[in-house]
Amino acid sequence: MDEPFTNNPAKSGLASPDLLDAEHFYESMRLADKAGLQLTIHAIGDRANRTILDLYARLEKDNGPADRRPRIEHVQHLHTEDYTRFAKLGVIASMQPFHAIDDGRWAETIIGPQRIKSSYAWKSLLDTGATLAFGSDWPVAPLDPVMGIYAATTRRTLDGKNPNGWIPEQRISVAQAVHAYTMGSAFAEHQETVKGSIEPGKMADLVVLSDDIFTISPEAIEKTKVDITIFDGKVIYQR
Repeated sequence: MDEPFTNNPAKSGLASPDLLDAEHFYESMRLADKAGLQLTIHAIGDRANRTILDLYARLEKDNGPADRRPRIEHVQHLHTEDYTRFAKLGVIASMQPFHAIDDGRWAETIIGPQRIKSSYAWKSLLDTGATLAFGSDWPVAPLDPVMGIYAATTRRTLDGKNPNGWIPEQRISVAQAVHAYTMGSAFAEHQETVKGSIEPGKMADLVVLSDDIFTISPEAIEKTKVDITIFDGKVIYQR
């Protein structure tokens, strides 16, 4: 983080060994990109995210334009002025909604009331044109995407202390959350022409849910079950 922790002013988080030497790290990025590899880099703190955005910006200048679709995994805490850089640089925000309703129970005690406002900033990123790709971070968090959609649309923390949502202004719609889990994730891996939506010519991977999550209240999504799972055109699960 750029500033110390609220409850521990002597510390501001730990950079990975790679990030401690940003120039050496950047050279590894540049060579990997030149070899045609897609870059996906883990960053949580506001300084870490800004640093990676800075390095991605350099990459575009040094190696030239390309359909890179670079990603940052987690994107948990941001400076508000960095919101617009994701869309501008074509950096995909690969995020995990469950972390917000988990970490939201205690995050304010660690980083204070101001910095939490730009934590897990799904709506702000979408509003600036960024691409969200949702996932689970399993096994750290539950694999269930239905629970992730519930988290993204309600931001109700697991302790029940935020019934109207933790930082509710960052809630997104069910359609936006589903898109991030499907088309957003497919786009993030250059696979949007073969999966991510139910249409002719794409993989027949889909689920049938017990409730229509687009019409029930977001709060009720938590109790929605998967009735049928179809994988590669075959039913592999029935509840």
